[in-house]
Amino acid sequence: MRDEPPLARRIAAEGVGSFFLFATVIGSGIMAENLSNGNDAVALLANTIATGAILFVMITMLGPISGAHMNPAVSLVAASRGELRWRDATLYIIAQLSFGILGAWAAHLMFDLPTLQLSVKARSGLGQWTGEAIATFGLILTILGTVRHRPQWVPASVAFYITAAYWFTSSTSFANPAITIARSLSDTFAGIAPGDVPLFVAAQLIGAAFAALLAKFLFDEPK
Repeated sequence: MRDEPPLARRIAAEGVGSFFLFATVIGSGIMAENLSNGNDAVALLANTIATGAILFVMITMLGPISGAHMNPAVSLVAASRGELRWRDATLYIIAQLSFGILGAWAAHLMFDLPTLQLSVKARSGLGQWTGEAIATFGLILTILGTVRHRPQWVPASVAFYITAAYWFTSSTSFANPAITIARSLSDTFAGIAPGDVPLFVAAQLIGAAFAALLAKFLFDEPK
């Protein structure tokens, strides 16, 4: 931690990254829905490509500053592994959530939609919760394993993993508590009803915790 950038710079990086990631997820969903003529598969494909692309760019650009977490689950796992101070993790999460919500509102503004919204899109049930647990489990395992063995490949690995997880999980892989909350504030293609958020977040945190345990066994050198 001695050579890390100043905390203010790291918090700013988390804020900028979250703003653009969340704006991309929601904005590309709006654009995709507008152009797909009701074809949900085409809309999801467009949403997927945009999300994977912005992840690659943000992690490449901001990773050297803050790690480009843009995700409370990632920050909590980093803190639990002693790679990030708990105080810093708390500030990371505040920046991720607050600037991510600003990104969602910016997407609404760009597409001439009401800024303040609540989603009515139901996303619940055992299948959806299982999908979120598996999606987050895989994301955390991808990050920790790639950081350990191929750090230069982290941007591509995370981008490719999320691109795949959009399609192989029943929930379309939110895998991020902050973006789950932000998406509840957007009654668009990427939305989720606020009442469905708590169990989505619980599933994400469970998946992240199990991934952290497995990563310790798979990737960490025995002490």
